[in-house]
Amino acid sequence: MTMIESPNRNLVRRDEIQKLATASEGRRKIYSKVGLTICGLFLVIALVPLISVLAYTVQRGVHAWSVDFFSKLPTPAGIPGGGIWNAIVGSLIIDGIAAAVAIPFGIACGLFLAESDGPIVGTVRFATDVLSGVPSIILGIFAYIILVISLGHFSAIAGSFAIGVLMLPIIIRASETAIRSVPSTLREAGLSLGSRHSTVSRRVILPAALPGLITGVLLAVARGVGETAPLLFTVIGSEYFATNPTQPMAALPLVVYGDGIQAYPDLQLRAWGTALFLICVVLVLSIGSRLIAARLGRVKR
Repeated sequence: MTMIESPNRNLVRRDEIQKLATASEGRRKIYSKVGLTICGLFLVIALVPLISVLAYTVQRGVHAWSVDFFSKLPTPAGIPGGGIWNAIVGSLIIDGIAAAVAIPFGIACGLFLAESDGPIVGTVRFATDVLSGVPSIILGIFAYIILVISLGHFSAIAGSFAIGVLMLPIIIRASETAIRSVPSTLREAGLSLGSRHSTVSRRVILPAALPGLITGVLLAVARGVGETAPLLFTVIGSEYFATNPTQPMAALPLVVYGDGIQAYPDLQLRAWGTALFLICVVLVLSIGSRLIAARLGRVKR
């Protein structure tokens, strides 16, 4: 008798729940529409300043773009013409050195945080979180004290050091998140075949986490490319074409800062053109990271 009544009781309870859900369906739809409307409104509010900055920069900077702008060296103040070729090469050298050191170290640290446990891991993770919130100007001062004062002069190496430290926390946390998202069955399958832990991490885990790793790396590079404060204390800039990383060097953010505060219209125009170029570079890196990650994700599936 009890076994017969139990299914009946469950059916009655299910019918009551369905009636309650049906009765509240209209109210829940209204709440959902109101919530979506509020989210859309805040999205528009957030996009307004972004679009305004982009539009104003395009309006002021597109007039500076030409073949000479990207292929020639800067001219003295008051003389129209010239370009930012030395700053483009300088930024490539500074950010390239920073990325070459920060990327492997950051990925290795992320792998360590994802596959280890203990007080050391907690300390490293806490230090990474703190470092990610440190203002870039503080990192510039730190690099100035460590390298510029000890070497006795400004250099691209000091700037690369500051930018590399700035990139590190982004790469570390993105790498840890990407590696943790890899299914544990892949690791267990590799270990069950007799492979060493390091071999499984290198040949199984890292390739599987590649989309997330690429996204984190490109976002970190995009963050480092546009930083000005660390370069003011370390690289200081140059009007000449230089490729020696042990000497002062031009960089795109320094051109924006240095020329933007000048009274000469041609220098201000060059600053706006450089700012537009920097925005385009950051947009390409940010959007490219998403597209590459999505493509790699589809390929792996």
